[in-house]
Amino acid sequence: MEEIAQIENRNSTAALLPGRLLQRAFFEAPPEQVAPRLLGKLLVHLSAAGALSGRIVEAEAYLGPHNHPADPAAHSYRGPTPRNRVLFGPAGHAYVYSIYGRYFCMNISCESEGRAGCVLLRALEPLAGSAQMALNRGLTPGAKSRQLTSGPSRLCQALGLTRQDHNGLDLLDPASVARRRLRFR
Repeated sequence: MEEIAQIENRNSTAALLPGRLLQRAFFEAPPEQVAPRLLGKLLVHLSAAGALSGRIVEAEAYLGPHNHPADPAAHSYRGPTPRNRVLFGPAGHAYVYSIYGRYFCMNISCESEGRAGCVLLRALEPLAGSAQMALNRGLTPGAKSRQLTSGPSRLCQALGLTRQDHNGLDLLDPASVARRRLRFR
């Protein structure tokens, strides 16, 4: 396992982490191809409390309405709406939505603009910031890793990801504010 460390000073939002940042072309493919390639990649949230990161260990592909047959479980199944328009935009954007009016889940848009497809992030292996992840989940620091990020809503809660703050963020554009807050490696 690679050791993750935040090396910049406290006033900086940048962190030096192992690996290369993912490129847009990585996500400009059908979700059933992107999902398995995401396994083992790092998701990093540079929160106010420090770097929170984990290795993606479970992801789920959702096919857009242009597929035959279309996937009725996909949020894009009925076409673009104000809620799901992120999925019909460029690849590599966060689509964060609420479930049960209480929890959040995060998908990453795939395919070319206009062709909705996405990958749901289902679980992470925590690598950095696990004590803060536990606090974010209402658990005591030192909680078992499985309790922190096993499940799409637990993952978002542990990393502090919300629809208000993270929906629509471009996770790949160097000029994007998202790049300083949430990114893939």
